[in-house]
Amino acid sequence: MTLDPLNATADKSTPTEQRNRARRGRLSRRNAPSERAPFTGRKIPAYNLLSDTALTRIEDQADWILSKIGIEFRGDHAALDHFAQAGARIDGERVRFEPGHVRALCARAPSKFQLHGRDPAKTVTLGGDNVVLMPGYGSPFVSDLVKGRRYATLEDFRNFVKLAYSAPALHHSGGTVVEPTDIPVNKRHLDMMLAHLTLSTKPFMGSVTAPDRAQDSIEMARLVFARNFMDRHAVMQANINVNSPLIYDDTMSSALRIYAEAGQCVCVSPAIFAGAMGPLSPAAVAAQTLAEAMVGIALAQLVRPGCPVVFGSFHSTMNLRTGALTFGSPEANMTTMALTQLGRRLGVPVRSGGGQITASNAPDGQAMQDSTGAMWSTLLSGAHQIWHAAGWLEGGLVMSYEKFIMDLDHCGAMLKLLQGFATDDEAFGRDAYFETGPGENFLSTSHTLRHYTTANFEPQISDAGPYETWSENGALTADQRATARWHQMSNEYQRPEMKPSIQAALEDFVSERKAQMPDEWY
Repeated sequence: MTLDPLNATADKSTPTEQRNRARRGRLSRRNAPSERAPFTGRKIPAYNLLSDTALTRIEDQADWILSKIGIEFRGDHAALDHFAQAGARIDGERVRFEPGHVRALCARAPSKFQLHGRDPAKTVTLGGDNVVLMPGYGSPFVSDLVKGRRYATLEDFRNFVKLAYSAPALHHSGGTVVEPTDIPVNKRHLDMMLAHLTLSTKPFMGSVTAPDRAQDSIEMARLVFARNFMDRHAVMQANINVNSPLIYDDTMSSALRIYAEAGQCVCVSPAIFAGAMGPLSPAAVAAQTLAEAMVGIALAQLVRPGCPVVFGSFHSTMNLRTGALTFGSPEANMTTMALTQLGRRLGVPVRSGGGQITASNAPDGQAMQDSTGAMWSTLLSGAHQIWHAAGWLEGGLVMSYEKFIMDLDHCGAMLKLLQGFATDDEAFGRDAYFETGPGENFLSTSHTLRHYTTANFEPQISDAGPYETWSENGALTADQRATARWHQMSNEYQRPEMKPSIQAALEDFVSERKAQMPDEWY
């Protein structure tokens, strides 16, 4: 029965019904959007796929590779000198190690460290029970439902830095989120660094595509954080990709040494596609990945003992009929889980082999199925840093605006899951039973009112309403709803403050460096 405001006696409802109705009114008048509590670290244990015996066999195979086959450092005589002084066997550009030698060198690396944000509230910890999510990396193309698929520009790069900054589920600004192809190759690192440093306050990655670009990245960061601070704290990362199988080219190893000398984080990431850069089996891929990564971690420690490092990987399976790469496959996912265990035994933070990765050409069911499989294995295995957590499409060729938003919802849900749930007195809500009774709902109890904004994860684009309402509202699919969401986030973005003197110093640095360089487009 409805209440007649002119005749209160017309209300024949019971006192309990009147109380519930009043509380529902208070509920609806509150600020209803879900408040996402900050992630406070993994509470559920990591899943161990392999036994200690199996892990030891993989580690022994890594030692066999390093002893019998070795790793080549092409063109980097300084790296070869470091290894020679450490007692490795040098044959031309090939380096071999006695079993256990490289692991002993890696022991100098910290098991946990901080990456400092320009805003201290955005500082993250790598290692332990911490999980750090970051957007995709390296795509030359972007796509959205309005403009379609196209080459990425500096505007797109800036857009994704802003979106990552605005996303609570991402803790890191990323690196080359997309390749700004409208800027010369030799100059674009300057614009990318300027965007990371001014449009976001989260940790970020610098350039590694040439030694001078690595040094530029460090110098720009020093303008913001100060040299003394960076001598003692890591604020940025270098993505060192091994030229698998078993090769470090001079570009990557030189960049590794530059970042290590500056005390900044080095993430060493072999890239092994099973059957192409290494044998087919997950065990072989895991062993080769471990071997290649340990050598890079060891070099960082020889350059600067205690240099913060991350044991990374990027691996996938192939369609052996066509040669096309596949992502989210069970074999690749099992390899991810094994590598996380191996990284924990090595004693350094682990970057996952993937994130929300897919070979799909559209943000469709296949994309989300591939991505979900890869993300589950990554997070449940206990990885500390997850790259490509948002936006990845077409095997990494494309950053999709819509998939970025769809992935953010899944990131938030997974972070909520990793924290488990409480079993304290408040969680049981005993007071709510006294406010209501058998057969009555709990929606308007005090316990519900205390927790309704944080109790359940609330995705931003899911539609859980009835079919009729969905149809009346245009029958929008998830990717179409994601289009509206990323536009909304872009419109609501608020640029973080920066001292004008620092802003001017950064812009002057970029202008001066660009003036010293000819345009190089290839």
